Amino acid sequence: MSHFAIDALERPRAPIEDGEGLRRLCTQTPQGIAVIVCTRGRPEIVAALVEQLKRQSLPPDHVFIIPSGDVDVEGLDREQERLTVRIGRTGSTFQRNDGMALAGSKFEHIVFFDDDFVPSRYWLERMRAIFRDRPDVVGITGRILADGSRGPGIVLQDALQMVTAEDARAKTDCVLDGSFPYGSNVGCNLAFRYSAVRDIAFDERLPLYAWHEDSDFRGQAERRGRVVRADCLWGVHLGHKKGRVRGVTLGYAQIANAVYLANKGTVPAKFLTKIACANVLVNAVRAIRPEPMIDRRGRLRGNIIALADLVRGRLAPERILEL
Repeated sequence: MSHFAIDALERPRAPIEDGEGLRRLCTQTPQGIAVIVCTRGRPEIVAALVEQLKRQSLPPDHVFIIPSGDVDVEGLDREQERLTVRIGRTGSTFQRNDGMALAGSKFEHIVFFDDDFVPSRYWLERMRAIFRDRPDVVGITGRILADGSRGPGIVLQDALQMVTAEDARAKTDCVLDGSFPYGSNVGCNLAFRYSAVRDIAFDERLPLYAWHEDSDFRGQAERRGRVVRADCLWGVHLGHKKGRVRGVTLGYAQIANAVYLANKGTVPAKFLTKIACANVLVNAVRAIRPEPMIDRRGRLRGNIIALADLVRGRLAPERILEL
C-alpha cells in the first residue's frame, strides 16, 4: 500500500455546453472527465445518479447514459447540459463498450459508475488528483461503505445519508492498495486513464449480466500499469434487484465465465476457481430455503447446466442466451 496527500478541494467549474462544447472537445487533446453509466430497468435510480453527479466537488465534463431502451430512462431530462443519452445494445459489456465508443478520445479520464451506485461528493476530484500525482496508476476503484447486493438492497435515502456522513470526515490523505482482491464489487465504481485503455474493450463474449467483465477489464489494464483501490474514494452500492437477469442465466455465467476467463488468462485462475466453487456451494445450501429476493434455485440450476456442459465440452459464456 502507498500513501499520499491530496490537495484542498476545488470549486466546481462552469458547465460545458452539451452540443457545441462537446464538438469543441473533439478537436482538442484528451482532457477532463467522462462518466459512463449503463442502465436497465431503473429509470428513477439513474435519474438520481445524474443529479448526484451535478453536485460533485469537481463535476464531470460529460455524462453518458447508455440504456438498453427508452423505458430505462423514462422521466430523465435528456436536454441537460453535459449529458448525452444514447440507446445501446443490451448487456453490460455491450453497453459499456458503446459508452466508450461514444466518449471516444475526447476525455483524459473515463469513469464507470453502476446506475445504483451512490458516490462520495469528492469522488471525481480525488480520483483526478490520484492520476495527476501517480503516473504509474492506470486504474482506480474506491471502497464500498455498504453493498445492498448481498441482501434485499439499500434505500437511496439511507445510502445518501451514509455517504454524506463519511464525506463529513474529510480525509486529507489517501492510501492506495494495489493488491486488493479481484471481485470486491469493483465494477460499480471504476476509473481509468484513457491513454492506458484506449485499445481495450469489455469482452463481448460475456453477454447480459456479464459476470466478472470488470475483472477481465482490470486484468487487461494491469498489463499497462497499476490498478489500485483508494480509501479516500467511497460510495454505497444500492444493489437493487430490478433489472437483474434470471437466476438460471446468472448461475450458468458463474461457471462459464469463470472457466472462460481462466483460459483467457486475464483473471487469476485461483480466484476464479474459489469464487465459482463458493457460488455453487452457497446456491446449493440456500436453495433449500432461499432468500425472497434471490432466485437461488434458478442459480443452482444454471450451475448444474454449466457443469454438465463443461463435461460435454460445450461450455461457453454465450450459451446463457439459449437458456
